[in-house]
Amino acid sequence: MLRHVKEILEAVKKGDPKALFASFIYFDHSFSIWLLLGALGPFIAEYFGLTGAQKGFMVAIPVIAAAIFRINFGHMFQYINGKYIAVMGIFLSMIPHIYMLLSGFKVSYEDLLWMGVFLGVAGASFAIALPMAGSNYPKEVQGLVLGLAAAGNIGAVLDGVLFPPIAKKIGWQETFVLSAVLLLIALFFVVLWAKDKTKKTEGNKLYPVLAFFATIAFMVFLAIGIPKGWLGVSGNAGKLLIPILGAGFAILLMPMAFKRVFLERDTWVLMLAYSITFGGFVGMSSYVAMLLRDVYGISKVEAGFLMSLFAFTGAMIRPLGGHIADKVSGATALIYFLGGIAAVNFLFSLLTPPLFLGILLFLALYIFYGLGNGAIFQLVPHRWPFQTGLMTGIIGAAGGIGGFYLPTVNGIVFEATGTYSLAFAIFGSIALLCLVIVKLLHSQWMEWAYVRYDYEKGELVGIDPKSGRVVMEIGR
Repeated sequence: MLRHVKEILEAVKKGDPKALFASFIYFDHSFSIWLLLGALGPFIAEYFGLTGAQKGFMVAIPVIAAAIFRINFGHMFQYINGKYIAVMGIFLSMIPHIYMLLSGFKVSYEDLLWMGVFLGVAGASFAIALPMAGSNYPKEVQGLVLGLAAAGNIGAVLDGVLFPPIAKKIGWQETFVLSAVLLLIALFFVVLWAKDKTKKTEGNKLYPVLAFFATIAFMVFLAIGIPKGWLGVSGNAGKLLIPILGAGFAILLMPMAFKRVFLERDTWVLMLAYSITFGGFVGMSSYVAMLLRDVYGISKVEAGFLMSLFAFTGAMIRPLGGHIADKVSGATALIYFLGGIAAVNFLFSLLTPPLFLGILLFLALYIFYGLGNGAIFQLVPHRWPFQTGLMTGIIGAAGGIGGFYLPTVNGIVFEATGTYSLAFAIFGSIALLCLVIVKLLHSQWMEWAYVRYDYEKGELVGIDPKSGRVVMEIGR
């Protein structure tokens, strides 16, 4: 253990620790704001008398909005300093809090849907925080550093520990407004310490910003209009179309040169894998408090505490996933982590365990989610060394799409069947399918995925100095 801690500290010293901390705080506090509706979900559901499908859709809107906006953020990051994008994102994320305050703490369920779109801007911080942190460090520690920055997932812990007890005392509307303090803290550290050393693409910097705001407007239209049938499709079918419509709109506005990455097989495989690992983490974090209430009948505060425990576990384990991937390659590690996710989901689909065993199984599920997240983003800078920002946005978007479908499907399944067994079986099958695909591609991926540091030579082994790619398979 001490050896691993020493390795982590030495790795952090190889770059700019202050810039890494700023990226972490930006993502951590933004993550808390992103999942705010999930933490307050039991209170909101009781206040409005929401159905299962309405609960699932409400908490899914910020998740899918963040997924779409990550595409925009990745696009902007190729042209604009990430620090400026982060500041803009923080201010946009404050709009729901300002509206709640100005409305006298009186909002409707429909208001929460469009407000959820702006909370999604906070969730898109992932596409800026990770490449911005990584730009301050050398390649041989990218898996660990990106894992440390992405441990901002721990922001979900604040949601479950702080907000339900506060909401119980002063009301969920007042708690919603009070949470803006986290954004102000993030703003302070981003302005003070954040740095982006990524080489930017020459071109029109205004266009990606305009595309981003156009996408925000489109997502607000979908969030409000789909339930009302404005596009001729309503109900559950309409809700399930939102990721396709939103992602299609954002991709349509991207330059043709960036769209070419969608012609690559590896793009789609890593998108699928991340939709399972991060999609599972964020989707379950946004819904698990309500799931625990439905299945075990525990109190809202107890459900919030358990949500925090699970999120803390998944977030803190993520750097270890990146560290393991640095040692054995993300391609190898991912096979085992996907296997764990599939196994736990299948267990839940077959039985409803007693509360204590259920908690242990959820902890195991979150451990595999966190390890998988770290392994996938160890692969990204090696597979796309000159498009890391763009690919972080695109693959991160896939994670958000997975995070949208998980609570949405859970809500639909529970409303239709009264249990969550079918939903767990569906998600376990998807994880198993992805495992098979990664296993089939493993030998090809090892040509670029496994990078090690030769301490005798003092250099990376297997990297082409011109392209940044691994050019040979390295034995282990």
